[in-house]
Amino acid sequence: MTITQPDLSVFETLESEVRSYCRGWPTVFDRAQGSRMYDEDGHAYLDFFAGAGSLNYGHNNPVLKRALIDYLERDGVTHGLDMSTTAKRAFLEAFQNLVLRPRDLPYKVMFPGPTGTNAVESALKLARKVKGREAIVSFTNAFHGMSLGSLAVTGNAFKRAGAGIPLVHGTPMPFDNYFDGQVPDFLWFERLLEDQGSGLNKPAAVIVETVQGEGGINVARPEWLRALKDLCHRQDMLLIVDDIQMGCGRTGAFFSFEEAGITPDIVTVSKSISGYGLPMSLCLFKPELDIWEPGEHNGTFRGNNPAFVTAAAALETYWADGSAMEKQTRGRGEQVEQALVSITEENLTDVKEYRGRGLVWGIEFHDKDRADRVAKRAFELGLLIETSGPESEVVKLLPALTITPDELDEGLRTLARAVRETA
Repeated sequence: MTITQPDLSVFETLESEVRSYCRGWPTVFDRAQGSRMYDEDGHAYLDFFAGAGSLNYGHNNPVLKRALIDYLERDGVTHGLDMSTTAKRAFLEAFQNLVLRPRDLPYKVMFPGPTGTNAVESALKLARKVKGREAIVSFTNAFHGMSLGSLAVTGNAFKRAGAGIPLVHGTPMPFDNYFDGQVPDFLWFERLLEDQGSGLNKPAAVIVETVQGEGGINVARPEWLRALKDLCHRQDMLLIVDDIQMGCGRTGAFFSFEEAGITPDIVTVSKSISGYGLPMSLCLFKPELDIWEPGEHNGTFRGNNPAFVTAAAALETYWADGSAMEKQTRGRGEQVEQALVSITEENLTDVKEYRGRGLVWGIEFHDKDRADRVAKRAFELGLLIETSGPESEVVKLLPALTITPDELDEGLRTLARAVRETA
């Protein structure tokens, strides 16, 4: 694909150096539909990024777009803080009837600020308020957000350093398979909890991702998650599952923890809950934990009514018929896995490992710089993919759940070519 040099001058001279994704994809995007984005010159790019997981149903999904346009055209409320509105009621009813009740989940729904990190902040605050303790346990290579409380339970040294102050009251523990199966699960964690001389303050909660997306597509085994839930119960700690990137069907089921058969005490949801890429997040928790005072945690944009509209439409369109969406995602995931098997067999000496669930996958190379080269070559070939892991050593695949088998095959063939041409 021939790409002319776009005019990036205003971005390079006026926008902050903190910008990141645009550096790997040096073009100016103009429109998007489904699983494709188009730049100003009309070049098409197949999207295996999906807004970092916020576009599970693709760009400008026509069903969700129609619902949004109809709502705006009738002058529906756009900004309502936490006032009761018809849009919020429709979402809550859809969420209760299509998500919570079929899974026998008892959760209350809280609308914090519209970002994922705000959902995490509210979860940590609630856990500390309920238990009367300040310590939170997280896991190696975790990522929970960029605000201070979330950074304190995030593992990445580069992101933590950006805080500029000590990040306190968080203690990391080894994630599943951190020691390559050589150490029994939770041996260190339990020893610290039971040893009065360990120096570990009794934690209020443990926060975990079932699949660490930013951490390198590290997949926790169902039995590990069940053992973690049991440990939390025995030690009087709350279990928080951060489902911001892996929820809303990304791993197959609506919630990523369903496969493990556990019911977390608190769940954070964001990214694709609005369905359309509009800012929205939820903090879900068991009713007995709902000890908030009115206004104790709030935010000006917690009442994003257009997001309620598209969220309700997404649930009614994709989650009203039971397991159809889950089966489709698992099928697409098998298609990805087969392609990664072929890429690994073709590059036996280069590929260290591939791993994933549903429609989130990663491929890691022995050469840690290889992932960046693959992503750059993929962009030149018309495919958008990002890297993840503490050293950006993993190529991360995050296509829309609505991607067609043909589009998925096209992207996987492009990925294979990018791997081949960066050897």
